[in-house]
Amino acid sequence: MNTLDININLKKMQASADDACRLMKVLSNRDRMMLLCQIGQGEKCVSELEECLDIHQPTLSQQLTVLRNEKLVETRREGKQIYYSLSSHVALAVMDVLYQNYCSK
Repeated sequence: MNTLDININLKKMQASADDACRLMKVLSNRDRMMLLCQIGQGEKCVSELEECLDIHQPTLSQQLTVLRNEKLVETRREGKQIYYSLSSHVALAVMDVLYQNYCSK
């Protein structure tokens, strides 16, 4: 392997590490983790999330905005309701590992 290959691999590894750190930072917030757990089970509207998690405005909106900005969830509108679904297969895989180690006992 030549120096150019090592530099390219290092840059790719650093970029991947940055992406992983960004995801872990998002998951390090309990409200966001709980939201992803619920949304990961199937599409949910805001009122369903508020009711089942007991997270209220403005916290709910703030945390959903973070999840949207990080492209972990996507939305669709139906009338006045906004529905959230998980859009990141990486986040789903991490949530599965966390579930297996912390929730399935």
